[in-house]
Amino acid sequence: MLKMSKNPAINTSIKLVALAVFMFAFVFVVMVPLYNVLCDVLGINGKTSGQAYTAVEVQVDESRKVSIQFIAMNNDGMPWDFAPTRTMMKVHPGAVNDTVFFARNPMPNAMVGQAIPSISPARAAEYFHKTECFCFNQQPLDGGAEAELPLRFIVDQDLPRDIGTITLSYTIFDVTDMVSGSVAAR
Repeated sequence: MLKMSKNPAINTSIKLVALAVFMFAFVFVVMVPLYNVLCDVLGINGKTSGQAYTAVEVQVDESRKVSIQFIAMNNDGMPWDFAPTRTMMKVHPGAVNDTVFFARNPMPNAMVGQAIPSISPARAAEYFHKTECFCFNQQPLDGGAEAELPLRFIVDQDLPRDIGTITLSYTIFDVTDMVSGSVAAR
């Protein structure tokens, strides 16, 4: 148990620091997992599945086209050049589509990046299926190296007709310090 000081200002400071530590822990230990569960259950926040889509039957709906917009962002502290090679595509629901994102590590040392996708509008996420995506894996790049990062996707033919545009956004994070020594030491 903490020994309380006779000085009320010190006691108040200790209580405030303890409260701040508790609040910080509460946010990351309780709220983040709760938020993720709620997003999964309610289908909000445009989160996409982290696994490849493996549907067998696909029919192409050639009676309509859907615009797919691509956006790439870097998280704070991520120095890579990261961008889609195409910022928009018009696709038929049910058709298999390919595009590529570009990444370059301008730093002299090897780094590892991880891209996290998000889809807007959020209700379109369940109809956007990635069969191949660089976001499924971490992306190691040597210093000065660059890479083309492939994306293959299908927009489900059951996409509601009132959705004419889907925006796929990726944010890339520096995860070099989080990966095992063998990958980070490249």
